[in-house]
Amino acid sequence: MIVFPAIDIYEGRAVRLLYGDYGKMTVYSDNPVGVACEMRSCGMTHIHIVDLEGARDGGSPNMELIAEIKRKSGLFCEVGGGIRTAETAKKYFERGIDRVIFGTAAATDPGFMKAAAELFGEKAAVGADVRDGRIAIRGWRGLSDLSLHDLASSAQEAGIKTLICTDISRDGDMRGANRRLYAELSRKYGMNIVASGGVSSVGDLSELSSLGIYGAIVGRAYYEGKIDLRELSGGVL
Repeated sequence: MIVFPAIDIYEGRAVRLLYGDYGKMTVYSDNPVGVACEMRSCGMTHIHIVDLEGARDGGSPNMELIAEIKRKSGLFCEVGGGIRTAETAKKYFERGIDRVIFGTAAATDPGFMKAAAELFGEKAAVGADVRDGRIAIRGWRGLSDLSLHDLASSAQEAGIKTLICTDISRDGDMRGANRRLYAELSRKYGMNIVASGGVSSVGDLSELSSLGIYGAIVGRAYYEGKIDLRELSGGVL
């Protein structure tokens, strides 16, 4: 299982939200590029980046900063937040980004997922952000009519290879990942499943790894010193 340390960007800074609430934001660094390079120095090979302004408002206001993170860290970078057109995805790929995550676009236009899979292959992922059993959209400010399994089934049928699932009810609170949820996804679908939300310890990561899933995202637990990335054997468990 690959560990993806997360860098969420808002106004050029590395931050974390609690339960996706922009009013409950903690700023951890004014230098996201330095954060990424520190993650690399800890042995990480992959990182997960979210443009929070893009997720909320659409567009990609932090694209050039994200490109700099990629260029200076050399890490595998997957990026989400505001990527709602193929043109935006192409701009990220032109800047060296390895994988883009479609959230709102995937949930609101099933045909878009098929087109993205055909255009970008394994470089296209779908973000399934779950609140109260439904898929959240537009920076988690709205809810679609889709259930997690509605979206996951459509993504798999469209040819999407990677599904990043965030349990919003645990996001940022470090009370442990929803292992039952990820075990179910792992059993039911043939995609690469990435777990996000609530990871608080190396033990959590080991338990997720035992489920056979592809990856797990580490956010607040890294920034607050609960997880030492240097203990993770190059970011693979």
